[in-house]
Amino acid sequence: MTLRASRLLNIIGPGLLITATGVGAGDLAGGAFAGSKLGVTVLWAVILGAFLKYVVTEGLARWQLATGETLLEGAIKRLGKPLQVIFLSYLLIWSYWVGSALINACGIAGSAFFAGLDPVKGKIVFGILHSIIGLTLVWFGSYERFEKIMSFGIGLMFTAVIITAIRIVPAMGELFHGFVPSIPEYITADGVNQGPVWTVALMGGVGGTLTVLSYGYWIREKGRIGIQHLNTCRIDLIVAYTVTALFGIAMVLISSQTDLDKQASAQMIIVLADRLGETLGSSGRIVFLVGAWAAIFSSLLGVWQAVPYLFADFWRISQHNESDTKINVRSPAYRGYLLALTFIPMIGLGYKFVAVQKIYAVLGALVIPLLAILLLILNSRKKWMYEHRNRPITIILLLATVVLFGYIGMPSLLSVLL
Repeated sequence: MTLRASRLLNIIGPGLLITATGVGAGDLAGGAFAGSKLGVTVLWAVILGAFLKYVVTEGLARWQLATGETLLEGAIKRLGKPLQVIFLSYLLIWSYWVGSALINACGIAGSAFFAGLDPVKGKIVFGILHSIIGLTLVWFGSYERFEKIMSFGIGLMFTAVIITAIRIVPAMGELFHGFVPSIPEYITADGVNQGPVWTVALMGGVGGTLTVLSYGYWIREKGRIGIQHLNTCRIDLIVAYTVTALFGIAMVLISSQTDLDKQASAQMIIVLADRLGETLGSSGRIVFLVGAWAAIFSSLLGVWQAVPYLFADFWRISQHNESDTKINVRSPAYRGYLLALTFIPMIGLGYKFVAVQKIYAVLGALVIPLLAILLLILNSRKKWMYEHRNRPITIILLLATVVLFGYIGMPSLLSVLL
């Protein structure tokens, strides 16, 4: 790696981890289904969704750099024991279902490269294999090595999907129309217009859920301690969510050229790859599958590395240990949770993938509005944040996030998924 590339990675590395971890099977499928049913008229929703998640993640970083506390630590200290119980309960449930969803998705994506392989057995074998590979890379690797692997994965993912999108891009006039906010109609067989539902779902599906909390731990790994690093984090996050938005736009463009039935995540990606093969040939199918696989496995690897941070930090806080704020990735708390995350969700390989993905999607949809509420409470107090507290425009954007992802998005999404 050249010196210039190394300096660039030092700036944008944690943000790229947000992108690689956040863009998984659900994001691929959400973009594919929305593009197939709504066309390119919803491209604006991808951009808005990425922007609002930038606002949330910037608020998280701003809190940590200004106070020296992770957002989790600040919330538990100031909001008390009930939040501690709620967070642990949610983390355990979410971890199981996100682990199951990612292991299933990796199994499906991995087996797709082998024609004639029994899909059920292939999903199980490749799902277990990917989970154990993820464990090995996190257990024996350093943060620096993890960052390089994830950067390679996102490069592969981004390149493959963008190349595919360029090959089938629609006319420029139609493309431009997609950036003008409008909500198209999508009338189901029973006469219900679900255009607004899937527009909001697409907006919410861009770029991660609970894993955004891990950004605070990743910037500590880079030595960003103190408010003087805030501008670096902002540049980092702008790049991260720009890449995320471009990826989401590419998925909508690709799927807008074909008709997909509503299926679950990774299986839909394989169906889309087969349809693309009819148009672009076998090479186009393989290129897209490589990008989809890289997105799903990068997400698994990111979750395997990131989520144990949350449990280890929770354990540190519950033990009232404030002597060392940097998480020890070789501690029993971190490694114990990593082992549990690797093996316990394998039980989900026996479930129907659609059921696993539905539960994961609903649980994930709760995170962003709850984080926005938390940031409205913590970051708006002058005695905690001083001159770095939320500005009026930030408060408006966080309130918009709560409304869009919570009040509108959650009931609508639940009505579709359950």
